[in-house]
Amino acid sequence: YRYGLNRGAPRVLDLLAGKGVPATFTAAALALERAPDLARRIIADGHEVCAHGHRWVQQYGFDEAREREFIEQAAASIERTCGRRPMGWLSRYLCTENTRRLLIEAGYGYHMDDFSDDQPFWDSIDGRPMLILPYALDTNDMKLWSDPAYTPNDWLDYLIDTFEVLYDEGASEARMMSVGVHLRIIGRPGRIGLLEKFIDHAQARPGVWFATRAAIAEHWAVRNPFPGA
Repeated sequence: YRYGLNRGAPRVLDLLAGKGVPATFTAAALALERAPDLARRIIADGHEVCAHGHRWVQQYGFDEAREREFIEQAAASIERTCGRRPMGWLSRYLCTENTRRLLIEAGYGYHMDDFSDDQPFWDSIDGRPMLILPYALDTNDMKLWSDPAYTPNDWLDYLIDTFEVLYDEGASEARMMSVGVHLRIIGRPGRIGLLEKFIDHAQARPGVWFATRAAIAEHWAVRNPFPGA
């Protein structure tokens, strides 16, 4: 984790800046409190911070009161560190049956704890809307960390194959591709070039929009408002 802060973060942020690509940084709030220089640069470069919990703990065992406190602690901390409350939420691994309702009560605008689609969609909890921006694990760089037999080029090839299918489908229906990367993983010297190659590949195709999840949520809500809103 320390390597991600010391070396990975500058490489990733410099690459994104050089390519003009905005990103969403899902972060445990306390981690940003402890890395204020990184938090300032994320905001200064025009990126979004999405809450990934208050601390790096698993919330799915929390009772409702503890989870409500955890969600609000994350929002308040990120607002102090970054100057604005987070719009989105991603749990560590799993969420509870109360999470989505508690996020609505706390004023969050989108939720990422879903793997069921390639485009946003609305959910309703007690008649109150929450926009779901599905995440994807298969395009995440974690496999480069957990499976030594999975080579960097395997990951890049998979990203490009995924992108090409979604790009073709996007000609007739909305498609969103999530590329989840970690500063301590993709920020290594032997891996950062893979992210650059993927960005170059996608930017070479007309009509591709690189956007934060907040921007995607706002775009979707305008063009596909919650039914009855």
